[in-house]
Amino acid sequence: LPTLKSEDRKNNKWESLYQIQRERKRIMRETCSKYKSNNRRIITPYHVSRIFVEDKYRVLYCEVPKAGCSNWKRVLMVLNGLASSTKDIQHNTVHYGNYLKRLDGFDHKGIYHRLNTYTKMLFVREPFEKLVSAFRDKFEHPNNYYHPVFGKAIISRYRVNATKEALRTGSGVKFKEFIQYLLDVHRPVGMDIHWDHVNRLCSPCLIDYDFVGKFESMEEDANFFLHLIGAPQNLTFPKFKDRHSNEERTTTKITQQYFAELSPSQRQRSYDFYYMDYLMFNYSKP
Repeated sequence: LPTLKSEDRKNNKWESLYQIQRERKRIMRETCSKYKSNNRRIITPYHVSRIFVEDKYRVLYCEVPKAGCSNWKRVLMVLNGLASSTKDIQHNTVHYGNYLKRLDGFDHKGIYHRLNTYTKMLFVREPFEKLVSAFRDKFEHPNNYYHPVFGKAIISRYRVNATKEALRTGSGVKFKEFIQYLLDVHRPVGMDIHWDHVNRLCSPCLIDYDFVGKFESMEEDANFFLHLIGAPQNLTFPKFKDRHSNEERTTTKITQQYFAELSPSQRQRSYDFYYMDYLMFNYSKP
């Protein structure tokens, strides 16, 4: 973690945010040493395939979907000089424009050099809220990828007496069916980054992240990170909601409403599924 400048140490806010970071890192490391034996494994391009590179300010950002990733990519593009303001960057430009480099695009030497010298960060979110946010985004709105690819497979496997129309379009997946798919060891269609474990997306037991931000304290954490890396002072983390902006963000209350549709056993198994993320990032059991 970049050290606090001496004048920042006198600032109670920066000092307390710095201590929060140290504590988050400690919990992450302790969880890794308790449960993981892969501390000595070789880092492969696969392990860094979700990490975006910003060479000017020497930042590595591991993308966790539904935890502010669109706005983080906007910030990285501004840092890199690819745009003058986060407001100017459209959603499709962020996700399909290929303006940002990924770490797995470098050779072995380039990967290791950046891992050893850049500031590595990731942002996480309460696992159930992240899951419900992904479900709402992908299955409750028209989507020409998730409905035909995931929706059709989920409906045909888990819905009794599904209509021809539902089987044809894959639209209208219910949350309970989605959870059945998620917890099925013989899933009819593979995992997706939007509901995979952070533990698997970012390999935090293999890659020693310098900064762990949380969606729940996004503004404070993000602007503290920008301060630490010496970003331009007029660059702040955008507050806007990227998609379905007229819809309420997924909150604890909304999450509880979705989970109320599940049986106690499904709720427990969902928690077990994300157990490492709950532990590693110090979220309390819902």
